[in-house]
Amino acid sequence: MGDERERLLRKNKFQRSISYAQDELQSFRSWLRWMCVDQSTISTACLSWSVFILLAIAVPVMSHFLLACSSCDAKHRRPYDSVVQLSLSSVAVLSFLCLSRCIRDYGLRRFLFFDKLRDESEMVRKNYTDQLNRSMKILSLFVLPCFAAEATYKIWWYSSGRSRIPFLGNVYVSDVIACMLELCSWLYRTSVFFLMCVLFRLICHLQILRLQDFARVFQVGSDVEAVLKEHLRIRRHLQIISHRNRVFILFALMIVTASQFASLLSTTRSRADVNIFTAGELALCSMTLVAGLLVLLRSATKITHKAQAITCIAAKWHVCATIDSFESNDPADTPRIQVGGVTPRPFPSGANDESDGSEAGDEDDDVDNTRLIPAYANSTISFHKRQALVIYFENNRAGISVYGFMLDRTSLNTIFMIEMSLVLWLLGKTIGIS
Repeated sequence: MGDERERLLRKNKFQRSISYAQDELQSFRSWLRWMCVDQSTISTACLSWSVFILLAIAVPVMSHFLLACSSCDAKHRRPYDSVVQLSLSSVAVLSFLCLSRCIRDYGLRRFLFFDKLRDESEMVRKNYTDQLNRSMKILSLFVLPCFAAEATYKIWWYSSGRSRIPFLGNVYVSDVIACMLELCSWLYRTSVFFLMCVLFRLICHLQILRLQDFARVFQVGSDVEAVLKEHLRIRRHLQIISHRNRVFILFALMIVTASQFASLLSTTRSRADVNIFTAGELALCSMTLVAGLLVLLRSATKITHKAQAITCIAAKWHVCATIDSFESNDPADTPRIQVGGVTPRPFPSGANDESDGSEAGDEDDDVDNTRLIPAYANSTISFHKRQALVIYFENNRAGISVYGFMLDRTSLNTIFMIEMSLVLWLLGKTIGIS
């Protein structure tokens, strides 16, 4: 009985990871195969691990020890190559291992929450599928500019220092092979790191869509029990996301911060030679790592902000319903003070509200807005039920957390200040940005 159950579990896990003719993830899996990170079959898994060992470990090690070029002139020396290679390889190893573990344990559909889309609205399913199709474009926007800058530097380094760079056999063939291997290694490591960051952003975007869809229940006649059940389901999914990605977020933050401090210590030594030729690659590496880290933190912070904004909209819903209930219970003959035939209003509002609302920006959505909620839909829910729901929201704030620490805007601002201060210091020492 136990063997039969284990066999069924392995079969179900395999069924979650394979592609079908009409599978919405088929195109995405083809991108994963081109990036050599697909592990759906034994052959692709072997290829994936082989490419990973070659480009993330072997090539950086050989590049550092064989191309140190201690006899080169000042422009072709690489005094900060150890920091660059160690930083990029560390985040690549972390990203590859986390991605492999998640796909092996949960399957790609389950990891991206596509198995939960059947319970969502048509709007959520459509927007999430569209965001999935845009994920590779977003990945390219981050990777290609960094790769173009690195390719320019490597081509200059090999072409201008041909006679001083160690080689085996023919100098031209050796330079071309070494340059291509280094560029492939850089492209692979940055792509794997940004892929994990973009996938986390994609998962967070799904929860934001669900929160926006959930916020609409306060504008219709929904029962408190149904609202509570849906919120509990969203909180459960946020806890799952936090649990699956907390190791990656924490270690990515530690690696990037350690890399920035190592760069700072290396470039502030008394005899350090810091210019665009010797430290340009170090500055590019720092910008790449910080950009990926900010994608992670911004996605987590945004979903935390949206989840906590539900408390605000629930309180506003409760206030509007309470005001409406009191106005409906007022006697018809209650005297009202009028001045010149017009009832005075302490806080007048008029046509200017619409113009002010148009200046609020694009962040004004169904979750975080300043619009009043129609009260006619809330008249069937008692005051005590609404009050209990608001108290529940106030004491059960949802969001992305890392081992109990909530990733909100305060934490993002602190981390952003530290990381960008280190990057700007390095850029100021290399290309004059301060």
